[in-house]
Amino acid sequence: MTQSPPSSTPAPIDLPTGQEPLPVRDWETDFDHTHPDYAAAAPEIWEQLRQACPVAHTQRFGGTWLPVRHADVEAIAHDTVNYTSQGVIVGPRPEVDAPMGPAPPITSDPPFHAIARRLLLPPFAPKPIAALEASTRAYCHELIDNLLAKADENASSTDTAIADAAIDYAQNIPVRVIANMLGLPEHDAGRFRTFIHRVIEAPGQAGELPHEETLDYYLDTQVAEHRANPRSPEDGDLIDYLLSVDIDGMPLLDEHARGTIALLLIAGIDTTWSAIGASLWHLAENPADRRRWIEDPDVRPFAIEEFLRFCAPVTMARIAATDHELSGCPVQEGNWVLLPFPAANRDPEVFEDADTFVIDRKVNRHTAFGLGIHRCLGSNLARLEVSVAIETWMERLPEFELLDPALVRWSTGQVRGPRVLPVRLIR
Repeated sequence: MTQSPPSSTPAPIDLPTGQEPLPVRDWETDFDHTHPDYAAAAPEIWEQLRQACPVAHTQRFGGTWLPVRHADVEAIAHDTVNYTSQGVIVGPRPEVDAPMGPAPPITSDPPFHAIARRLLLPPFAPKPIAALEASTRAYCHELIDNLLAKADENASSTDTAIADAAIDYAQNIPVRVIANMLGLPEHDAGRFRTFIHRVIEAPGQAGELPHEETLDYYLDTQVAEHRANPRSPEDGDLIDYLLSVDIDGMPLLDEHARGTIALLLIAGIDTTWSAIGASLWHLAENPADRRRWIEDPDVRPFAIEEFLRFCAPVTMARIAATDHELSGCPVQEGNWVLLPFPAANRDPEVFEDADTFVIDRKVNRHTAFGLGIHRCLGSNLARLEVSVAIETWMERLPEFELLDPALVRWSTGQVRGPRVLPVRLIR
């Protein structure tokens, strides 16, 4: 499949904002996890709910529950009887039924889940992921070269330059990595951002779109091109691989392949760029942690795990499959139930000084990659990207600070990370 030459840094695009959310009257009984106020202050809201109402409820989205205690989140993640994974993003009801769901394996229920997940284990095993380190590190250096050139061009003095650590850096790294793994054109980065916004930040708010502008059309086109120009799994990309594997001797259905590609494209990009951006946001605000990183290399592996705990981006969802009680709350069949893994990571019943970033935290069984059968199969890749991105940034730009905390804008919806992160580079 022919690709266009890669561009240096994809330009940010103006994304549709969707409908203006209604004001939240009470986070305990009327929460809205897609509201900008939730995005800006989620840790404070989780703590408020933990003290007053550990399972919040709202009539929005057709009835939704939000547990914030680690024990409740863990119990739901392991319960495949009372909850189906058919829908993992709160919004329009999925059109592909269980057990496969629209984006296997993350939307698949047992026993099909194990089959669909097993297909993806080889390309995400430690050895093939480790092979991506050199190219990822080289790209991070390329991004910083471009960022510095852009910042110097706009600098008002020779000592200070300003850059956006999210737009100019974090948001580009997983786009390049995942696009190359899937064999998708890197110049489609703007389209990937639009798809991510529609699916994660504003589900169901795009209205009726021309078919040619939809994610389904884009992926169907890519699958068709790969089928028309087949390559061996050894020489091909992840799409070639998916089109070569089988289940009990039968090749994957097109909707299975398309759903898995969508999962890898959307989940593999937004979650990781959010984790990288949030880690840089923390370092920009905490010079003591920057100094510790620089002066004590032995602390860095612990710091990466603490970034993943403290800045965990991902909240998943389930659909209640039965009427049942959740910590005394009457969950009805068909209700949405959110799994805020970041809130579980802040539970003081599980983590000492849970709301404090401890750069050398030794005991850190965080839930950044989820729990249960759907624990992220891309965790090796995510750890690699986060580690390389932070290491490269701190090697090249160890002194930086937020330009203005009020200018930071956090994404809305079920993946939380800074979308805009202006920083002052101190050189």
